[in-house]
Amino acid sequence: MKVTVVAGNPKPGSRTLDAAGLVATAVTGAAADFTVDVIELGAGLLGWGDEKVVAAAVETVASSDLVVFASPTFKASYTGVLKLFLDQFATGDGLKDVVVVPLMLGAGPAHAMAPDLLLKPVLVELGATAPAPGLYLIDTTYTTDTRIADYAERWGPILTAAARTRTELS
Repeated sequence: MKVTVVAGNPKPGSRTLDAAGLVATAVTGAAADFTVDVIELGAGLLGWGDEKVVAAAVETVASSDLVVFASPTFKASYTGVLKLFLDQFATGDGLKDVVVVPLMLGAGPAHAMAPDLLLKPVLVELGATAPAPGLYLIDTTYTTDTRIADYAERWGPILTAAARTRTELS
């Protein structure tokens, strides 16, 4: 099973990236195979179908079985840099059958529904499969609370079964 983490934070090496890696490990029992720290893709995100770094990142994500898409909460939504990356995928089949975990981090519980209300619909529009609810984490406590472990215990078997099914059908 090919597992990838995508972090759409304007800061490289962010807590968002760290949290996404922790979620991927908790859900699958192993570290992600690939990491895309979107901000490091640079100006290639501003065009369509950059032939170098961005195209390689898109191919990595599209060929993954399970992807954790993570963003901090900015202005009650996911970041513009993540949107720029998602715009690189074709509508309907750019993420065809990729199993996704929408993950967002924020300062408090006010935006706890954001992963399901804002990020998940975009991923599904691109063809992704989202068999579990998104996950919202408090950015200052995600390493000490039990939310990631609880999520993995409840939804990990469903997510990994769906990802394995994709692998078997390929």
